[in-house]
Amino acid sequence: MRWQGQRIDDTDETALPGFENRSGFLRSVTTPEFDGMTFHEVLAKSALNHVPGPSKMPFSWTINPYRGCSHACVYCVDPRTLILCADGTQRRLSDLSVGDEIIGTRIEGSYRRYTRTRIKAKWHTRKKAYRVTLADGTELEASGDHRFLTDRGWKHVADAERGQRPHLTLGNRLLGFGIGGLREAVATEHAIDDDRDYRLGVRSVRLTGGLPTRMAFFAETRPAITRKLSVEGLAVKTAADLRVVSIDPLPGERDLVDITTGTGDFIANGVISHNCFARGTHTYLDLDAGRDFDTQIVVKVNVAEVLERELRRGSWQHETVALGTNTDPYQRAEGRYRLMPGILRTLAESGTPFSVLTKGTLIRRDIPELVRASADVPVDVQMSIAMFDEGLRRAIEPGAPTTQARLDTVRALSDAGFRVGVFLMPIMPHLTDSVAAIDDALRRIAAAGADHVIHGALHLRPGVKPWFFQWLSQHRPDLLSSYRALYPGVAAEAPKAYRQWLAKRVRPLVRVHGLTAQHSDDRPRRRSFAEPPRPDASATTPPKPATPAAPMLF
Repeated sequence: MRWQGQRIDDTDETALPGFENRSGFLRSVTTPEFDGMTFHEVLAKSALNHVPGPSKMPFSWTINPYRGCSHACVYCVDPRTLILCADGTQRRLSDLSVGDEIIGTRIEGSYRRYTRTRIKAKWHTRKKAYRVTLADGTELEASGDHRFLTDRGWKHVADAERGQRPHLTLGNRLLGFGIGGLREAVATEHAIDDDRDYRLGVRSVRLTGGLPTRMAFFAETRPAITRKLSVEGLAVKTAADLRVVSIDPLPGERDLVDITTGTGDFIANGVISHNCFARGTHTYLDLDAGRDFDTQIVVKVNVAEVLERELRRGSWQHETVALGTNTDPYQRAEGRYRLMPGILRTLAESGTPFSVLTKGTLIRRDIPELVRASADVPVDVQMSIAMFDEGLRRAIEPGAPTTQARLDTVRALSDAGFRVGVFLMPIMPHLTDSVAAIDDALRRIAAAGADHVIHGALHLRPGVKPWFFQWLSQHRPDLLSSYRALYPGVAAEAPKAYRQWLAKRVRPLVRVHGLTAQHSDDRPRRRSFAEPPRPDASATTPPKPATPAAPMLF
């Protein structure tokens, strides 16, 4: 949706800065039950989105009533935090800008090394924060969602408000060099007298204590010649005592800042810090790629009315419309705006078949509407369930409903008479492709009353691949080399040999559990609803539904 050509006169002074002059903008809404979120209500010029002709997708039309999603996590630190720059100096986070070169890290063989990277995005927020104090005196102020690298992997500052996640506890050892000893860690061959200009009398300086002392010395003395400052290429070796000695919640809310970098991390107050990767779809609307994507939700409040006009056109061929191809139509915002019932009724009354794919359990609210629609047009309902290990699901889809909640939704839809399909996608090499994992998933899917399964290997779209590799480096670094071999360079798909091997593994198990299967590579050609189906199609392979909603990894 473009903003141009959708201008109206009414504006709202509570809008996101710059939004009030957007064409099509109605108002910005905040409400207590969605704390921290703002809904930007707009008038859409169109509801139906046409899929480009060369696309592989087995449908031609989609509807996306929302832009942005409330499920993503937010990471942020105090703006005074010192960030290690590419030239070896340390500057406050508040003083850095998009495009600046800083230092991140990369995995090289069995070592993590410091490397150059750039800031790709920067945004501000206001949240509750914690002060983390380390044994060497380093202090870090960050939100509970922020993650730091420890000798036991990435850990959030605090546990989740609901559920559990890896988080810092006393005694955890962070990785980096720290900044606790900026003054006292300096040892030289000549005594340094703060009351005189010692630079005139010192010919050589010998530092002991490794990188922590070196960084402390340079930060204290600020030499004019900076060629010795760079740490690029050095292995991450933690010599300072970076044990966590206290984690204290700070009163009220704090102004916090986060950045996105090319490596997925940065060095904050001398320790390795995680960042949030940018989501490009919101930048298309000139919104922030980070915090805004999570909290600034664009709502097309008139989508049902616009859809009705479009479906009345004489040129409309009643082709299948897919719901859930970009953002989930049953995300939390739908609980407030209830756009889907109007969309479903409008499609059914016009004689337009449709499919719904979701990870959201809110679809259960609309089961009566779906039943009424199915009396008039073919309706496909699909639930996306990729991870059946709850720990893995929390790590990859932290904001999505639990696996069991989604299986319960499959049961409710099945009991209502739908032949529910489950998208067992993506199946991830070495993580969810074992016989035991697939067998357990299919057993639970069948027990929930599903009719068929659509399965396929992990597909790493260009915007997702860096994020997933970053996730692997944090959670399963032992698999990085295998994944790089399977998805080399810009490759998005696993090799054909792997996909064929996976299909041969899945299909017998599908039959064992009484389900029917469709591989994601078996893409039927598009056809109009008016076109007669192929012989026995309904008895063998269910219609191909829409692809899973972003940000699924395939």
